Amino acid sequence: MSSLQKYTVPSFRLQSGKVIPITLSYQVFGKPLDSAPVVLVNHSLTGNSVVSGEDGWWSDIIGPKKLIDTEVYSIIAFNFPGNGFDDNFLVDYKDWVLRDVSDAFKITLDGLGIAELYAAIGGSIGGALAWEMAVSYPQFIQNIIPIACHWEASDWILANVLLQDRLLHNSDNPLEDARIHAMLCYRTPQSFKSRFGRTFNLDYDQYNVETWLLHHGDKLAERFDLRAYMAMNHLLGTVAICQNRESFEQLVEQVTGNIYLVSIDTDLFFSHEDNRETYRRLMNVKPNVFFKTITSIHGHDAFLIEYDQLNTLLSDVFKPSTK
Repeated sequence: MSSLQKYTVPSFRLQSGKVIPITLSYQVFGKPLDSAPVVLVNHSLTGNSVVSGEDGWWSDIIGPKKLIDTEVYSIIAFNFPGNGFDDNFLVDYKDWVLRDVSDAFKITLDGLGIAELYAAIGGSIGGALAWEMAVSYPQFIQNIIPIACHWEASDWILANVLLQDRLLHNSDNPLEDARIHAMLCYRTPQSFKSRFGRTFNLDYDQYNVETWLLHHGDKLAERFDLRAYMAMNHLLGTVAICQNRESFEQLVEQVTGNIYLVSIDTDLFFSHEDNRETYRRLMNVKPNVFFKTITSIHGHDAFLIEYDQLNTLLSDVFKPSTK
């Protein structure tokens, strides 16, 4: 696995005006940063910088001869400040918004000598971060690929962030209970029906859907920290690329790179309809925008399941002629 590296910014100014020192951790996969087109991969809520290799959460699409080919590209993946990886926590996480993460990543990329990104890709909050970076640095990214996300936190997202926050602060088993609730947003009734079909587990005296949810809660509690979940959940509620800025159309007009919207037709978290509306608005102001749909019964988590579709939908971006 690629070794974890660190970059320190002694004086980093948050959007709130507070100035603090920060240290970002990151990993590089594939070719050295100064020798190939650079692809930034942003992780999702409980993810991390391990995006490829044996334990990589996106190793089905990132690796040798895969969609994002490690023999062709240099892939960099940061850990969100506060995600708990390598004991990285935020003392005052409510001082942060997602735009701060975008700025921190850009300062580090500048410091590493990266003049431009061939692509920035991510799912869920990682995709929202790609949106933020695209409009904050409109000439920096050649291909912007936000997957299963939106450029602002909808009322539905804000409501779920509130409920998650209450679970995290008030439950006797905060990580387990928050994860169980989140899984109901990440999957669909059809996905559960297809997988479990009301089958019963005699060993546990519970329905299989119940044992599966409890297992997911336990697994997250084993690998994730409550402080990290609180911080990441907070950041999810701060997705707002137009905050104190121009309109959406005015912002995206300035973005020179291609935008590939990848939506999931059954997403119960970042809705397909919101993404279709975004595409309609983009078409009015930007010629190089493309809309891609993952068709799946699995809902929001389909970007972590439907790898064959992702390979097909994004083959134009990472095709050999562009490498």
